[in-house]
Amino acid sequence: MKLTVLYRGPLSGCNYGCEYCPFGKWKQSEEELTKDRADLERFLAWAESRTQDTLSVFFTPWGEALIWPWYQQALARLTHLPHVERAAVQTNLSCRLDWLTDCRTDKLGIWATYHPEWMKRARFLAQCERLSEHGVRHSAGMVGFRRFADEAEALRRELPEDTYLWINAVKDGLDAYSPEDVERFTRIDPLFPVNNTRHPSRGKACRAGESVLSVDGDGTAYRCHFIKEPLGNLYAPDFEQALKPRACSKDTCGCHIGYVHLDYLELDRVFGSGLLERVPTSRLWSGGSQRSASRISQP
Repeated sequence: MKLTVLYRGPLSGCNYGCEYCPFGKWKQSEEELTKDRADLERFLAWAESRTQDTLSVFFTPWGEALIWPWYQQALARLTHLPHVERAAVQTNLSCRLDWLTDCRTDKLGIWATYHPEWMKRARFLAQCERLSEHGVRHSAGMVGFRRFADEAEALRRELPEDTYLWINAVKDGLDAYSPEDVERFTRIDPLFPVNNTRHPSRGKACRAGESVLSVDGDGTAYRCHFIKEPLGNLYAPDFEQALKPRACSKDTCGCHIGYVHLDYLELDRVFGSGLLERVPTSRLWSGGSQRSASRISQP
């Protein structure tokens, strides 16, 4: 079996306090952190036992994971497993990076989000440079608020040419875009129109629930983060029976970690082995490929 697991344990606290994010508003108790660590250890033991399978693991926490050593150690352990193809994580990149020396960095992927209210650009760029020095494939990105557009352009200028900078569109009405705004963000990220679209998904074939699963700290498995219909428990001896082709049951899908698995969008061809850390196989942002990239957003 070849399976990608998006793991989201109970961790929800963050060392940042972005006003638009509900998860940076509190600190978790020692009891809550202890449970998160125990849940993660159970998941790692499961992953280590699945030697007959080919696994990829993507940590998509509600909070910031890499400020805690048990997530750093988890990535190191996973990257050294022969049957694990990829171990990736979403992070604000505020952590120390000395733990990278414990990893097989050719298997490690980092999805790094830059928050200009909480980190200086020079510091974020230095962190990305450290990743590159260690041979870690990574993307950088920002939330696409219009007030961040100048900073996004500056970050694009200062990032290395081979680093993809994505822009996550704001779709909840907090920051309505003009055509000029869309054009501006698309100059930074040619795939911005794809992310700025709620893709029709009801009845569409999706790999979620077949070769991709979302799993919480208790092991409850869902097809993805956005459809809260349990498929079973990852730790049940017969959980594989729940894996099968499924059509999406939602009208639309507007989040990258969801729509990237819709078959008809063919984004697996765009991202290839960089699918989890959001790194396209070719430099769309520097090769004049915006036209072909924008066509993906069409239903």
